[in-house]
Amino acid sequence: MTGERSGGFVSRRYFSVAEANRTLPLVRRIVTDIVREYAEWKELVARYEILAADTGAREPPERVEVRHRIERHAEHIAGFMDELSSVGCLFKGFDEGLVDFYSRRDDRDILLCWKLGEASVGYWHEIEAGFAGRQVLAPQMAGGGD
Repeated sequence: MTGERSGGFVSRRYFSVAEANRTLPLVRRIVTDIVREYAEWKELVARYEILAADTGAREPPERVEVRHRIERHAEHIAGFMDELSSVGCLFKGFDEGLVDFYSRRDDRDILLCWKLGEASVGYWHEIEAGFAGRQVLAPQMAGGGD
């Protein structure tokens, strides 16, 4: 895994497939937490929108409590996202638990692609292509050295 700190700036980390796979136990736990917190956050936001339809002069206690819970979930999500970022991953999808890892192929940047529920990193895509451009890793990429 490469990446250097220079004056507070962390440069982009590049992962081999093996390196990305070695991070998966930690990444999987973090992404599981993000997806769980996000689902709860979404439910609370929907509840808050219903409660907010009552536009009385004072905010009812239930609406205040729901708003505080939304804020707590958002803080938890932000913390998990920071943790994932410190690993060097890019979080790409709340509903799917989608994560990308920068890598190199034929002297160009690509993204290795993993999503919650997959046993290992088994896909890649061009940076501009996104998830829709996911391709199965070729054997020489999957077994590529560190």
